[in-house]
Amino acid sequence: MKIDFKELAKEYKTPLYIYDFDEMSKRYLELKEAFEGEKSLIAYAVKSNSNLSVIQKFGKLGSGADCVSIGEVLRARRAGIEAYKIIFSGVGKSNEEIAQALKEGILMINLESEAEMYRVEEVAKGLGIEARISIRVNPNVDPKTHPYISTGLHENKFGVEINMAKRMYIYAKNSNWLDPIGVHFHIGSQLTDILPIKEASQIVSDLVRSLLAIGVEIRFFDVGGGLGVVYKDEEPIPVEDYAKAIISSIRGLDLTIVCEPGRYLTANAGWLLAKVLYEKQNGSKRFVIVDTAMNDLLRPSLYKAYHKIEILNDEKDNEDSTLSDIVGPICESGDWLAKDLLLPPTKSGDLILIHSAGAYGFTMASNYNTRGRPAEIACEDGKCRLIRERESFEDMIRLEQRYLEE
Repeated sequence: MKIDFKELAKEYKTPLYIYDFDEMSKRYLELKEAFEGEKSLIAYAVKSNSNLSVIQKFGKLGSGADCVSIGEVLRARRAGIEAYKIIFSGVGKSNEEIAQALKEGILMINLESEAEMYRVEEVAKGLGIEARISIRVNPNVDPKTHPYISTGLHENKFGVEINMAKRMYIYAKNSNWLDPIGVHFHIGSQLTDILPIKEASQIVSDLVRSLLAIGVEIRFFDVGGGLGVVYKDEEPIPVEDYAKAIISSIRGLDLTIVCEPGRYLTANAGWLLAKVLYEKQNGSKRFVIVDTAMNDLLRPSLYKAYHKIEILNDEKDNEDSTLSDIVGPICESGDWLAKDLLLPPTKSGDLILIHSAGAYGFTMASNYNTRGRPAEIACEDGKCRLIRERESFEDMIRLEQRYLEE
């Protein structure tokens, strides 16, 4: 749908997150269709955008949920995701989180270490609930992505190597309180090369075959997420090629494929709308200062990530464009949204639109410098609606105020 960003700015103010639910639905259905004819579960990666309405939207399309905290598990349940479609991952689950996940009756807990396996077994025994588990295998495959979002090498904190995984599966098979039903791998995010995915899938499917031979009945082949999207000039992997690579690696095995997309579904279906406050010239350096900041969108500061930025003013003369940094009000030199971007002159009140902000935007936002997080808007079927109110000062201090000394 065509979104009137200027009208939304008038009604809801800036900064403002805006999501195209029609585009999210389209991408979900394309991915689901790519696995047509196979047993599969698309489990939306909640960490990419955890707004309840976003999770609910995917749930209504049939999605499950990939969660990395008990908070995300509870968000998924609150949004209507069935417990049997929820996977709980993450390297540092507490006893309390494990117990709550088991009581919720989720599909499986994804184990990241031998120590965690023993912890889950102990908690499960204490509750008298058998724990359905998968084990995250680290196939030691280079995903060729940003080092901060690479997860499939031995130098990364995630998963266990193949031989350790085998020992863990044998132990779990013989435990009264562990039911090893799945295998999991996830080599990284923003993947744009099919070869590492093929290699990892083959390595892990070979593991599954060896486990089946000794009586470990794996039923779920969880390939994680990580499909890349276009921020600037990337060439993403066609979903059909992605699905074929995974399907071919498990040919002959009776497995349900689990896929955990996040960024792929939401990134390019979201924008962050901001407003120019001032321009500033420090010697030869030009700054455009806007009302959104690193607390609202952390990716540029954290990853040096590129986001396309557009000035929503048809009157601008691009012939007068000069290089500029777009920066926010946060008291940090790292508070920037773009560097050395060619921009026409701006004036206070001009709107800027930051593209590809639907994933790891609001979900990574904070109240740093006591700044309230933006409102969130969903646009669908030609209409836009509020799905999260803008945070007020009172919202931010609510949990502190009553502890002030008289």
